[in-house]
Amino acid sequence: MAAVLACGEGAVLSHRSAAMNWGILRPRNGVVNVTIPGTAGRAQRKGIRVHRSTSLTPKEATRRQGIPTTTPARTILDLRRVLDREELQTAIAQAEIARFPIGRLLNLLHEPTHSKLERRFLRLCIRHGLRKPEVNAKIGRYEVDFLWRDHRLIVETDGWETHRTRAAFELDRWRDAELKARAYEVVRFTYWRVVDDPDHVAHVIGQLLRRRTTAPRS
Repeated sequence: MAAVLACGEGAVLSHRSAAMNWGILRPRNGVVNVTIPGTAGRAQRKGIRVHRSTSLTPKEATRRQGIPTTTPARTILDLRRVLDREELQTAIAQAEIARFPIGRLLNLLHEPTHSKLERRFLRLCIRHGLRKPEVNAKIGRYEVDFLWRDHRLIVETDGWETHRTRAAFELDRWRDAELKARAYEVVRFTYWRVVDDPDHVAHVIGQLLRRRTTAPRS
């Protein structure tokens, strides 16, 4: 509790510390993880790891044993950034045993995504209440990262390591042109945009989904 109070108004126990408070990870000594909403807040303090988040909502915070703590669902989302897969699976299993409300996250954890960037994008969609897209969907001879088929909207998440050559640049543009000829709208977001500005990415996608008229499946 002292660590949370030391970080100011709105601070909550989070990440591994929240998981230990919920009993889904075993207690261990180390720094206390605290998340502060927004980008401001107190400076780092000895023994406390401060995380700043622009996506943490009041609904994702509660009290556990009298301590302001991220909800089990938000805790699981945060753990995906700091745990290996085995530890994460353990935490999820314990959350299920405790009957914590994390049901909508279970399918996300098993999506056939090709990269960490794609998994981040799926978390972004869930966190902001966007309709879940098809993942690695086929349209003709192309496979696209994310597809809202009824809205004919495609989102591609581009990591620099796979799109930095001239050939890749040309291929992407030709591919986009063919998809647009089929009446699909193609939007591309870079790694840094998805990671550093998820709120804006979600806002743009939400606007596009509202704007795009319902269309028959291809």
